Amino acid sequence: MGERSGISRRSLVAGSGVGVAAIGAAVGFAAGHASAETAQSGEVPEDLGGDRIDLSTSYDFYTGGHQVGIETPPQRHTVFMTFDLVDGSTTQDLQVLLARWSAGIAQLMKGRTVGAVEPTRADGVAPDTGEAYDLAPASLTVTLGLGPGFFDERFGLADQRPAHLEPLPTLPSDQLKPELTGGDLSLQACADDPQVAYHAIRDLARMARGTVTTKWTVLGFGRASAGRGQVTPRNLMGYKDGTRNVKSAEDFDEFVWIPEPEEASDLLEPAWMVGGTYQVARKIDMDIEIWDATTITTQHTTFGRTKVEGAPLTGRSEFDTPDFDATADGAPVIDPAAHIALAAHENNDGVRILRRGYNFTDGINENGQLDAGLLFISYQREPQQFITLQTRLGGSDLLNEYIRHVGSGLFAIPPAPEPGHYIGEALFA
Repeated sequence: MGERSGISRRSLVAGSGVGVAAIGAAVGFAAGHASAETAQSGEVPEDLGGDRIDLSTSYDFYTGGHQVGIETPPQRHTVFMTFDLVDGSTTQDLQVLLARWSAGIAQLMKGRTVGAVEPTRADGVAPDTGEAYDLAPASLTVTLGLGPGFFDERFGLADQRPAHLEPLPTLPSDQLKPELTGGDLSLQACADDPQVAYHAIRDLARMARGTVTTKWTVLGFGRASAGRGQVTPRNLMGYKDGTRNVKSAEDFDEFVWIPEPEEASDLLEPAWMVGGTYQVARKIDMDIEIWDATTITTQHTTFGRTKVEGAPLTGRSEFDTPDFDATADGAPVIDPAAHIALAAHENNDGVRILRRGYNFTDGINENGQLDAGLLFISYQREPQQFITLQTRLGGSDLLNEYIRHVGSGLFAIPPAPEPGHYIGEALFA
């Protein structure tokens, strides 16, 4: 197979004097300079955990609607990374960065490189690192978020700040570490091949060098939420996770996407956020050894479900509706402090969120125990939806004995750009 075509990093990553023309060129890189397709088609699907996997599946970035990676059926692996903008960055630097990332993401999601892997330039520096060169797209999606710092006084964007983009309040059971908290930008790459997801974040971070610094990251596996038509996965405590997740298009419209207002005067968010959403990211450590030492009865009581079937304690099958009023011998069958009782929309005035999390492991912690847990990612129309649920869960959830929230971030998720444009472009109009 011959070398893939692609513009050089020098023309894609320009200096501080680059203006609107260069932004257009960066967008055009994805629209008009497509490189050759990957060699591996991945046409033979695998059957893993009840889900059919086709590694040749690819998604479009330039949809002009919602960003992919949210309503998209969750893939099996993720790399989540946050970034801070470097001191001295300008508004023009932000425009170039978003255009550059838009171009790169569009290429990567099609299974293409972001430039030559073996360049002919004299300095020999390759724009693409090459570790996914022979791999299929593997359903890669990259979802981009903007943190509160993106809209501070440095860049003159305060009047475009989303209405609810404020740092999350301190929540019950928070044990947040500063090095795992916040961020001016977020990228979540999800794919059915872990190397494809890793390659995407690696090259996008490399592309942004000089404008951002990396802040915190989590490599996740074994999706911990279910999309439409998917078998419910399990978290590292062995329980099915995401049984009652948002799945229908109607629920997405009600709980996830920021709607077009019926009247202009009804618009609470800036116009550029219509069709977008808010992303909450939480790194949750689990005390795996302590959990493993508990009885199965305690575990069932903690979650309010059975472990194998995933049924509520008042039912027989996973998707039976829990009966939170049922009693036996004068006591509730489902403990009011059980995880499903506190998280249920019936007990929270109908509030729901989309969960799109992943399991993670970081090896062994400082105490010689397994360092593992949940990368919790949720999407919601307003952060208050998450705050409402986590306030209840953090205050009295039986699960709190075995988990700690150590990382956190909140990001505004813009809608996807149209072809020929870049994500967030309306911010700078």
